[in-house]
Amino acid sequence: MRITVIGGGVGCARFVLGLREHVRRTGSDDTIDVVVNTADDWRVSGLRISPDHDSLLYALAGVNDTDRGWGRTGETERVSAELAAWGTAPDWFTLGDLDLGTHIARTAWLRAGESVSDVYRRLGARWPLGATLHPATDAEIDTQVVTRDGQIHFQEWWARHRAQVPALGFEQQNIDQARPSGGAHEAITRADVILLAPSNPIVSIGPVLAIPGMRDLLLSSRAPVVGVSGIIDGSVVRGMADACLAAVGIETSARAVAQHYGARRASGILDGWLVDETDAESVGPLADAGIRTRAVPLWMRDADSSAQVARDALELAASFT
Repeated sequence: MRITVIGGGVGCARFVLGLREHVRRTGSDDTIDVVVNTADDWRVSGLRISPDHDSLLYALAGVNDTDRGWGRTGETERVSAELAAWGTAPDWFTLGDLDLGTHIARTAWLRAGESVSDVYRRLGARWPLGATLHPATDAEIDTQVVTRDGQIHFQEWWARHRAQVPALGFEQQNIDQARPSGGAHEAITRADVILLAPSNPIVSIGPVLAIPGMRDLLLSSRAPVVGVSGIIDGSVVRGMADACLAAVGIETSARAVAQHYGARRASGILDGWLVDETDAESVGPLADAGIRTRAVPLWMRDADSSAQVARDALELAASFT
């Protein structure tokens, strides 16, 4: 079976780790492809930074810093301090020295004419990841946050201001000219199961779906599309997705996010949706709206619980066949 995951960031990384563990435990020959959000990408000191991709890369390689939740384990930050001293990098966006090695390699390959997809393949070849990562698009679609005082890059809004500056909306630069990457196109069209990771629905999943042609691929896919809620009992599991949801007028709830995605039979994208047991009251209303919903434990605290969430998502997908 070919499993395709769509998402980005730490929530997606934890989910894919659980999915990989589930596949390992079953001893199956299932494959995992991940279509990764690229709209969080930006530049620091002339280097191209790809936070969502690198969170997945480092987590799957087993070299991520689990305490901080980002970057490499065992980091030093001497170079980042020097860049800040020279005034070429903001002091609120710290990059570790090992992490900078990734960004330097990425930027060198891009400047040599390689595509983002090529760079994903080269970076992914270093470690046995147990999954194949694909950029959602090879185009640059950096997210800009619309505020009363103008637009700022998403990373400044997120990392510097901690989402405290009121956002009026989110826009991806030049997204009208973007197209799904070849790897993303193939991963979706050839998938037996498509899973939406418990990622930020507005700035991680949203930009992927906004790429021209991406929704059409999902609507025409023969694979069931099942999402996993990143909202549990009215609260975000990690990060500041509630600020993003509020900015676009969506309630912070598992039910509201599913309704935002919509049922595939009504031109939305979801066939199925997993909510936590604490949100079981949403199962009936979402089923009435055309989204088959199950309430299961969704906290991914360790390998066992993460693998169980992945198993539950696959079992819900199997109910459509």
